[in-house]
Amino acid sequence: MRKINLLLCSLIGFISLGLSVPKKEYTADLIIYGGTSAAITAAVEAVNSGISVIVVSPDKHLGGLSSGGLGFTDTGNKAVIGGLAREFYHQIYMHYDQEKSWNWQKKSEYGNQGQGTPAVDGTNRTMWIFEPHAAEKVFENWVKDKKIQVLREEYLNRDQGGIVMDGNRIQSIKTLSGKTFRGKMFIDATYEGDLMALAGVSYHVGREANSVYGEKWNGIQVGVLHHGHWFKSDISPYVIPGDKSSGLLFGVSGEDPGVYGEGDKRLQAYCFRMCLTDHDANRVPFKKPKNYNPKNYELLARVYASGWRETYEKFDPIPNKKTDTNNHGPFSTDFIGMNYDYPEASYQRRQEIIKAHEEYQQGLLYFMANDPAIPKDVQQEFAKWGLAKDEFKDNGNWPHQLYVREARRMVGHYVMTEHDTFSDRAVDNSVGMGSYTLDSHNVQRYVKADGFVQNEGDIGVHPKKPYKIAYGALVPKEAECQNLLVPVCLSSSHIAFGSIRMEPVFMILGQSAAAAAILAIKNNIPVQQVKYADLQNVLKQRGQVLDL
Repeated sequence: MRKINLLLCSLIGFISLGLSVPKKEYTADLIIYGGTSAAITAAVEAVNSGISVIVVSPDKHLGGLSSGGLGFTDTGNKAVIGGLAREFYHQIYMHYDQEKSWNWQKKSEYGNQGQGTPAVDGTNRTMWIFEPHAAEKVFENWVKDKKIQVLREEYLNRDQGGIVMDGNRIQSIKTLSGKTFRGKMFIDATYEGDLMALAGVSYHVGREANSVYGEKWNGIQVGVLHHGHWFKSDISPYVIPGDKSSGLLFGVSGEDPGVYGEGDKRLQAYCFRMCLTDHDANRVPFKKPKNYNPKNYELLARVYASGWRETYEKFDPIPNKKTDTNNHGPFSTDFIGMNYDYPEASYQRRQEIIKAHEEYQQGLLYFMANDPAIPKDVQQEFAKWGLAKDEFKDNGNWPHQLYVREARRMVGHYVMTEHDTFSDRAVDNSVGMGSYTLDSHNVQRYVKADGFVQNEGDIGVHPKKPYKIAYGALVPKEAECQNLLVPVCLSSSHIAFGSIRMEPVFMILGQSAAAAAILAIKNNIPVQQVKYADLQNVLKQRGQVLDL
């Protein structure tokens, strides 16, 4: 009785102060969990189709990696990008078509360098390279213009009370703030797949053995050295070079790397995609982070001492004298081996992992700009760089999104494998296309039998041509959940996901997932029973590219 009286007093207090009672119950046809680019394209598709939608975002900023530093777009063949994904890049084009968007350089001074294509495609009125704030502006404009209801910093309650199921259908989900969201259909558009896991859907973490799906490039890849992200010289991993008893340097694992082709639970490395600039008027010098320890970067000093000089290979230019700076080389921004427990970790543990990545990467920048172990020719140039003052202004100019390259992956109605990406297996229910290299970053750093250090897991294999992504990869097995679609942590092997996991593809799949959800709602059927002919018709009307 006392609790009821306290509740009534609280309500009366809100009313007397002229305040509205905090809302705790929300209902919509479609509930989207996530704040990624896939989440927003899914929401736009829902509004355009006339159904009610609510975006429940654990993130404050919308757009995920697309607005979190990944501005040098990984795309492959641009011809496969259609629908709202292409509209996004058109809106980027329109942004940079305005003179006021070029505040640190003239548009004519921008080099127009893209990844495999010019950054600006005037013929098709698209632009593929952009600053983080420009991407976020597009997503925010979509939300505003479409009047999409977005609740931010709402984290799914991952305990049993966080979801209500009726058999194999989700009835509602609850966030840590106590809000409940009821819907007919749900989309998990997060990088982690938390809703998918809470709903009891099967998933995998790590690399499957090659034998599971008859693949070549999936499992442990000891001895396979692609790209330039491996130690090309013999470098000792020990504190005292050559002395095993002195212990291992920071970042080197003492575990056996495993046998080629076998599966494991390890993950490809994460990092932050940094927006840097050498333009003094907009530059924030690299600062010494908390817990900085120069000994953590001794291995990098030895790499430079060996003669390595590829520092600026991934300082990819974006507008206004900035970069999208990514990992490059044997020891770089990828925090190899420090993310293995991230997918299943508690929110608190995830924040600890994110903070560790931030401190590692900020320490790396400070080390390169200040430590005498870095060769003078490298350091004098590197010290000219810094964080961009006009990006991520509410986060100390540091990206707000960790590059979660891979976490959980659903084991759904259909599993995409390298056979699909190589077009060696027919896909007859395409909901979009991919074309990027089958790409995995390094998974571990270990000691070889000869006593020298090496990285493992970095793979880059080109598909023969653009390939189709199956509708079945977006949906769980019907016996597990009938009203959930998963366009980001979709059903895929590790190495196939290495190609699919590109931001334009996530936008494509987000829109296609929403279109399927709408058909399931209108026909009152499970997502697994949506007629592909109906879905294909809708997607073609929306401008999705399903087949070249």
